[in-house]
Amino acid sequence: MNVVDVEVTCWEGQPPPGAVSGIIEIGFTVVDLTAGRRVGRHRILVRPERSEVSGFCTELTGLTPGEVAGGVGFAEACRILADAHDARGRPWASWGDYDRKQFERQCRAGGTPYPFGRPAEQGHINAKAVFTEAYYGLRKRPGMAGALQLAGLPLEGRHHRGEDDAWNIAALVLDLVERGLWPA
Repeated sequence: MNVVDVEVTCWEGQPPPGAVSGIIEIGFTVVDLTAGRRVGRHRILVRPERSEVSGFCTELTGLTPGEVAGGVGFAEACRILADAHDARGRPWASWGDYDRKQFERQCRAGGTPYPFGRPAEQGHINAKAVFTEAYYGLRKRPGMAGALQLAGLPLEGRHHRGEDDAWNIAALVLDLVERGLWPA
């Protein structure tokens, strides 16, 4: 299974006129659910096409305008996901539905083929919803960092960095697998 986390262009407050949030980093961790371990850690930097990386975004993610300018275009990032990382053949999970919806929006806006195999609602697992239900039906869905605390797991790397967040979400998925609470 692929666990995916994206970082997007963002601003403190409203975006500048004409700017649209776009993916600038796709972090993903390959998880072997049977072996119960994380087997691959990857990131794809994506060059923004409809906005710029703001100072606020750099402060939050650590990603600079110069760094993402060296990334690939969104369509190429989707091709890499699909071809080099078997995104069409594996189920995928993210923390919440934001990442899935961002892929859908951006693919639709640019005419880019959706990189994941099944229709979005069927091939995607909302790990946040599974965690919330598994942890005694929590009323409020915790953020990833809060979920790690609830599960007694460390936050590894930098929060709001796609590669690190995907790694941490994968740890939460494996915790749920180990407890027998991950959907089959």
